[in-house]
Amino acid sequence: MLMQLFERAALLLIIIFFMIRISNVKQVLQKDTRSPKEYAVITLLFCLFAIFGTYSGISVEGSLVNVRIIVIMSAGILFGPWVGIVVGIVSGIHRYLIDIGGVTSIPCLITSIIAGFVASYIHLRTISSKRWIVGIIAGMACEALTMVLIVFFAHPTELGWDIVSKIAVPMILGQVNVGLIVLLIQSVESEKEGIAARQAKLALDIANKTLPYFRSINSESLHKICEIIKEDIQADAVAITDLRQVQAYVGFGEERYLMRHEIISELTKKTIRTGQFEISNHALDESMPGIQSLLVIPLQERDEVTGTLKIYYRKAHKITYPLQTMAVGLSQIISTLMEVSRVEEMKEMANKAELKALQTTIQPHFLFNALNAIGSSIRTKPDKARELIVNLSGYMRYNLELTDEVIDIHKELEQVRNYVEIEKARFGNRLNVIYDVDEVAVKIPSLVIQPLVENAIIHGILKVKGAGTVTIYVKEKRDTVRIGVADTGIGIDQEVIDNVMNERIAAHHIGLFNVHKRVQLLYGQGLSIQRLMKGTDICFDIPKEPS
Repeated sequence: MLMQLFERAALLLIIIFFMIRISNVKQVLQKDTRSPKEYAVITLLFCLFAIFGTYSGISVEGSLVNVRIIVIMSAGILFGPWVGIVVGIVSGIHRYLIDIGGVTSIPCLITSIIAGFVASYIHLRTISSKRWIVGIIAGMACEALTMVLIVFFAHPTELGWDIVSKIAVPMILGQVNVGLIVLLIQSVESEKEGIAARQAKLALDIANKTLPYFRSINSESLHKICEIIKEDIQADAVAITDLRQVQAYVGFGEERYLMRHEIISELTKKTIRTGQFEISNHALDESMPGIQSLLVIPLQERDEVTGTLKIYYRKAHKITYPLQTMAVGLSQIISTLMEVSRVEEMKEMANKAELKALQTTIQPHFLFNALNAIGSSIRTKPDKARELIVNLSGYMRYNLELTDEVIDIHKELEQVRNYVEIEKARFGNRLNVIYDVDEVAVKIPSLVIQPLVENAIIHGILKVKGAGTVTIYVKEKRDTVRIGVADTGIGIDQEVIDNVMNERIAAHHIGLFNVHKRVQLLYGQGLSIQRLMKGTDICFDIPKEPS
């Protein structure tokens, strides 16, 4: 009898095995959350299995040795109360109705319902890895309770003992099959971890391929991104939209979007409105002829929907669970890359604007000092004044014609020499300037050396009595070029250094702060300022240009 019971359980296992090989069934089992419709279908299937178990039972003295409790326990343990309790009640009532007045009908009704509740409790309170063994023990306990109830309800009692003596062992030991069914279906559920890993790798591979095109987002780059996604996931078409228009569309039906770019799909509009992905695995409306399956995923920046990623297939039911997993992960990566791209673009625009603003504050400052120097020389040294005018006009002409953000360092040094000649005219023998320049080929921002020279003269040399020396140096290092200005003046105050490093603008050191800020914006690190035993050394490093 035990072997016959295992045969029926084996038949049930075989049916379940082949069912879970079906793609749609597998997808339902692998979902983290299921819809009411899916729960209803699962409940109906297990009710049929339980009723089948009753009808296929082995008749013994008016009782049936069957696999009904095995089915009820498996249903509740795997899918929870909505399935377990309903299957227990339905199959229990069915067992009672087919043998009303039978010696085992009421005990089987009671234990079927109890099994549904017990299995549901196991689902809610037991970790997944231990449900199979707990299910076996609980199933055996339910069948033992059935034996007790049979003896209790049997008249005469001897009939109950006779039935129990024949069916107790196979019915109780047969509950081992609860564990087998639970493990079988859990094996399918556990496959989703492997699926998630494979789909995550695919999403990362796609992200790696599309990364270069996110550096500058435009219609061409988005079109190329759609091409890569379409090829890698073998879709019939892929599109990216913003909130109003289709920004890029590649694949089947592409010709429709050459003239009409406005979003017309209600599914897309719903995704934008709700922020939830939408799936259609059946024929759609006339706006998309030939498309049978569509997945629309929102693209979000800072938790706000900014567009959608759309994946199309010409065949129905192509939007599988693995594809959903991959597409959702990919959309999150794309959202992040698009947000980073926009942030970088805004940062670059801000840097350019700030550099322009800083540069315009330097030019009037220099011009004011230069005109003062020329004015003081016109009457006493007209020839020198003319030279200074030539120096100033050459400097200003070059500066006005300057369009690039960076210039050759030797042109910058030429500007510095023009400035130094004007300052020498102002301060005479009090100022000596030394140029210690290696032969290097690098480009630097305009007007970054001259303010440092000005700072060395005004706030260094002129603060002490007697002559002083300013050294302008450009030294080649291993991977960088160091540019600096050192003086033998009074030495910079620590408070000034702190103000510059903490980006607090001091009224008398705006030129120094401007240079620090510009160098920091362009190269990531600002000025290095050091007070010497006599004087100050200010420098910065820039990377060498590739040869």
